[in-house]
Amino acid sequence: MTTLTTPRPTRTLPAEYRGRLMSLAHEVRYPGGIRLFAEGGPADRLWIIESGTVALEMRVPGAQPAVIDTLGSGELLGWSARFPPYRRRFSARTVGPVRAFEFDAAAVRHLCEDDAELGQVVAQWAGEAVVRRLQAARTRLLDLYAPYGSGARG
Repeated sequence: MTTLTTPRPTRTLPAEYRGRLMSLAHEVRYPGGIRLFAEGGPADRLWIIESGTVALEMRVPGAQPAVIDTLGSGELLGWSARFPPYRRRFSARTVGPVRAFEFDAAAVRHLCEDDAELGQVVAQWAGEAVVRRLQAARTRLLDLYAPYGSGARG
Protein backbone atom coordinates (compact mmCIF):
# COMPACT_ATOMS: atom_id res chain seq x y z
CA MET A 1 0.00 0.00 0.00
CA THR A 2 1.24 3.50 -0.84
CA THR A 3 2.03 5.72 2.12
CA LEU A 4 0.20 9.02 1.83
CA THR A 5 1.17 12.33 3.33
CA THR A 6 -0.95 13.66 6.16
CA PRO A 7 -3.77 15.80 4.69
CA ARG A 8 -3.96 19.53 5.42
CA PRO A 9 -6.79 19.63 7.99
CA THR A 10 -5.10 17.23 10.43
CA ARG A 11 -1.88 19.26 10.30
CA THR A 12 -3.61 21.86 12.45
CA LEU A 13 -4.11 19.28 15.20
CA PRO A 14 -1.37 18.82 17.79
CA ALA A 15 0.76 15.78 16.93
CA GLU A 16 -0.77 13.69 19.75
CA TYR A 17 -4.29 14.20 18.39
CA ARG A 18 -3.26 13.85 14.77
CA GLY A 19 -1.65 10.51 15.45
CA ARG A 20 -4.62 9.22 17.41
CA LEU A 21 -7.11 10.27 14.74
CA MET A 22 -5.03 8.94 11.84
CA SER A 23 -4.58 5.60 13.65
CA LEU A 24 -8.26 5.00 12.83
CA ALA A 25 -7.84 5.67 9.10
CA HIS A 26 -7.27 3.39 6.18
CA GLU A 27 -6.51 4.35 2.60
CA VAL A 28 -9.21 3.96 -0.04
CA ARG A 29 -9.26 4.59 -3.78
CA TYR A 30 -12.33 5.16 -5.93
CA PRO A 31 -12.68 5.53 -9.69
CA GLY A 32 -14.60 8.45 -11.15
CA GLY A 33 -18.38 8.39 -11.18
CA ILE A 34 -18.86 6.42 -7.94
CA ARG A 35 -21.65 7.47 -5.56
CA LEU A 36 -20.04 7.50 -2.11
CA PHE A 37 -23.30 8.17 -0.29
CA ALA A 38 -26.84 9.41 -0.86
CA GLU A 39 -28.67 12.29 0.78
CA GLY A 40 -30.69 11.02 3.73
CA GLY A 41 -28.67 7.81 4.06
CA PRO A 42 -26.78 6.69 7.16
CA ALA A 43 -23.60 8.61 7.96
CA ASP A 44 -21.35 5.76 9.02
CA ARG A 45 -18.05 6.84 7.44
CA LEU A 46 -16.09 10.00 6.83
CA TRP A 47 -13.06 10.79 4.73
CA ILE A 48 -10.14 13.15 4.36
CA ILE A 49 -9.54 13.53 0.63
CA GLU A 50 -5.91 13.01 -0.34
CA SER A 51 -6.30 13.60 -4.08
CA GLY A 52 -9.06 13.95 -6.64
CA THR A 53 -12.41 15.71 -6.57
CA VAL A 54 -15.77 14.85 -5.01
CA ALA A 55 -18.99 16.63 -5.99
CA LEU A 56 -21.60 17.30 -3.32
CA GLU A 57 -25.13 17.21 -4.68
CA MET A 58 -28.52 18.17 -3.35
CA ARG A 59 -31.87 16.73 -4.42
CA VAL A 60 -34.05 19.21 -6.28
CA PRO A 61 -37.71 18.20 -6.73
CA GLY A 62 -38.58 17.72 -10.40
CA ALA A 63 -35.00 18.26 -11.57
CA GLN A 64 -31.58 16.64 -11.67
CA PRO A 65 -29.55 16.90 -8.45
CA ALA A 66 -27.74 20.23 -8.13
CA VAL A 67 -23.98 20.20 -7.56
CA ILE A 68 -23.59 22.58 -4.65
CA ASP A 69 -19.87 22.24 -3.98
CA THR A 70 -16.76 20.32 -4.97
CA LEU A 71 -14.16 19.09 -2.52
CA GLY A 72 -10.51 18.36 -3.10
CA SER A 73 -7.22 17.53 -1.44
CA GLY A 74 -7.11 17.92 2.32
CA GLU A 75 -10.85 18.45 2.76
CA LEU A 76 -13.21 16.68 5.13
CA LEU A 77 -16.02 14.70 3.48
CA GLY A 78 -18.87 13.30 5.53
CA TRP A 79 -19.17 15.69 8.47
CA SER A 80 -22.74 14.44 9.06
CA ALA A 81 -21.13 11.36 10.62
CA ARG A 82 -19.99 13.51 13.55
CA PHE A 83 -23.41 14.91 14.57
CA PRO A 84 -26.76 13.28 15.45
CA PRO A 85 -28.92 12.02 13.85
CA TYR A 86 -25.98 10.70 11.75
CA ARG A 87 -27.78 11.05 8.41
CA ARG A 88 -26.31 12.47 5.18
CA ARG A 89 -27.27 16.05 4.35
CA PHE A 90 -26.06 15.84 0.72
CA SER A 91 -25.08 13.16 -1.77
CA ALA A 92 -21.48 12.71 -2.87
CA ARG A 93 -19.93 11.27 -6.01
CA THR A 94 -16.40 11.11 -7.30
CA VAL A 95 -15.70 13.35 -10.31
CA GLY A 96 -12.53 11.47 -11.23
CA PRO A 97 -10.25 9.05 -9.41
CA VAL A 98 -10.08 9.79 -5.68
CA ARG A 99 -7.64 8.71 -2.98
CA ALA A 100 -8.69 9.31 0.59
CA PHE A 101 -8.32 8.31 4.20
CA GLU A 102 -11.53 6.65 5.37
CA PHE A 103 -12.69 6.55 8.97
CA ASP A 104 -15.38 4.52 10.69
CA ALA A 105 -17.66 7.21 12.12
CA ALA A 106 -18.52 5.30 15.30
CA ALA A 107 -14.81 4.82 16.06
CA VAL A 108 -14.15 8.56 15.58
CA ARG A 109 -17.10 9.45 17.82
CA HIS A 110 -15.89 7.01 20.47
CA LEU A 111 -12.37 8.48 20.34
CA CYS A 112 -13.82 11.99 20.69
CA GLU A 113 -15.98 10.94 23.64
CA ASP A 114 -12.95 9.40 25.38
CA ASP A 115 -10.85 12.55 24.90
CA ALA A 116 -12.91 15.73 25.35
CA GLU A 117 -10.13 18.00 24.06
CA LEU A 118 -9.73 15.97 20.87
CA GLY A 119 -13.51 15.86 20.56
CA GLN A 120 -13.71 19.63 20.73
CA VAL A 121 -10.99 20.07 18.10
CA VAL A 122 -12.66 17.58 15.75
CA ALA A 123 -16.10 19.18 16.32
CA GLN A 124 -14.67 22.61 15.50
CA TRP A 125 -13.02 21.24 12.36
CA ALA A 126 -16.31 19.62 11.27
CA GLY A 127 -18.22 22.79 12.18
CA GLU A 128 -15.97 24.84 9.91
CA ALA A 129 -16.76 22.40 7.08
CA VAL A 130 -20.48 22.79 7.83
CA VAL A 131 -20.26 26.57 7.54
CA ARG A 132 -18.39 26.35 4.22
CA ARG A 133 -20.89 23.82 2.82
CA LEU A 134 -23.93 25.84 3.87
CA GLN A 135 -22.52 28.97 2.26
CA ALA A 136 -21.70 27.03 -0.91
CA ALA A 137 -25.23 25.57 -0.98
CA ARG A 138 -26.78 29.00 -0.49
CA THR A 139 -24.68 30.56 -3.24
CA ARG A 140 -25.33 27.70 -5.66
CA LEU A 141 -29.09 27.69 -5.06
CA LEU A 142 -29.22 31.46 -5.58
CA ASP A 143 -27.30 30.99 -8.83
CA LEU A 144 -29.79 28.36 -9.96
CA TYR A 145 -33.10 29.77 -8.77
CA ALA A 146 -32.95 33.51 -8.03
CA PRO A 147 -34.97 35.51 -10.56
CA TYR A 148 -32.85 37.25 -13.19
CA GLY A 149 -32.32 40.88 -12.23
CA SER A 150 -33.19 40.29 -8.55
CA GLY A 151 -29.75 41.35 -7.43
CA ALA A 152 -29.28 37.96 -5.75
CA ARG A 153 -26.71 36.87 -8.33
CA GLY A 154 -23.11 37.99 -8.45
